[in-house]
Amino acid sequence: MTESFTLYKLIILYMLEKVDFPLTTSQISEFILDKGYTNYFKLQSSLSEMIDSQLIVSENTHNRTLYHLTENGADTIHFFSNKISPAIQHDIDEFLKEKQYDLKEEAAVKADYYLNTNHEYEVRCQIMENGFSLIDLKLTVPTEKEAETIANNWTTQSQELYALLLSKLL
Repeated sequence: MTESFTLYKLIILYMLEKVDFPLTTSQISEFILDKGYTNYFKLQSSLSEMIDSQLIVSENTHNRTLYHLTENGADTIHFFSNKISPAIQHDIDEFLKEKQYDLKEEAAVKADYYLNTNHEYEVRCQIMENGFSLIDLKLTVPTEKEAETIANNWTTQSQELYALLLSKLL
């Protein structure tokens, strides 16, 4: 069983090492669960253990978690990538190649909200590219429901809104 958990962790590290952006829980789950490597609960346990051992770090927003590879994680996968079979490595490489644009776009769009000191909700909407912010927009609204609606709509309409802003401002 320990060997299984080790394999799950190495698969996650390998995935994160192969991309230049963070992956969400759902993106990692899509690969690991669809391929039948493990179940959701073992995957969550593996992610938690990897955070505790500082192989990955998590970044939370109101509706998802993004995972980043740490230096310790990069060293670990460098030394132990040979423990992942070539067939599994091929499956991961194909998954990332096939879905790279969608994975990157999903990870690049961030939205979160919080209650500020004026007892209003501040919504932060971002589009990131290569670790840099293309847009970083903060909006203040009176209710949590409005904040949540804005955050959810940002994830689906950010590209269109970004293009609109550029066309209006340039």
